Amino acid sequence: MADIDKAITRVLDTYKSSVRAKDAGTLMKLYDPKVRVFDTWGIWSYEGAASWQSAVESWFTSLGTETVNVHFEDVQVVASEGFASLSAIVTYSAVSAQGEQLRAMQNRLTWVLKSTGHVLRIVHEHTSAPVGFEDAKAILSRAK
Repeated sequence: MADIDKAITRVLDTYKSSVRAKDAGTLMKLYDPKVRVFDTWGIWSYEGAASWQSAVESWFTSLGTETVNVHFEDVQVVASEGFASLSAIVTYSAVSAQGEQLRAMQNRLTWVLKSTGHVLRIVHEHTSAPVGFEDAKAILSRAK
């Protein structure tokens, strides 16, 4: 496995484990200080890591005793030395304190990553969901 592949795997694994643990500090280490995030929910964009961290902390707090399992599928990566683009379908599954899955939703995810001090960091994140033509509602589950 090439170094860039190992770095991408580390980012994906750290993202999943830090969301599950509701560990905003560890999650934010994946992001460049000047990250730009186009999130699916609520705000048009977040400019900079401090802005994005505030949103992440609010999300984690809103979960109460629930946790979130993250699953990536259809991951596609284009990479060169020190730079990568990743796209994937990501499923977020809310889990009760008793371990029961409560609900799930899917987003389309694109990350642009670059090496900063030999560490691959997210410099741009874009999540989206298609919107239905008939009802103008977000489609949060992909048809298989």
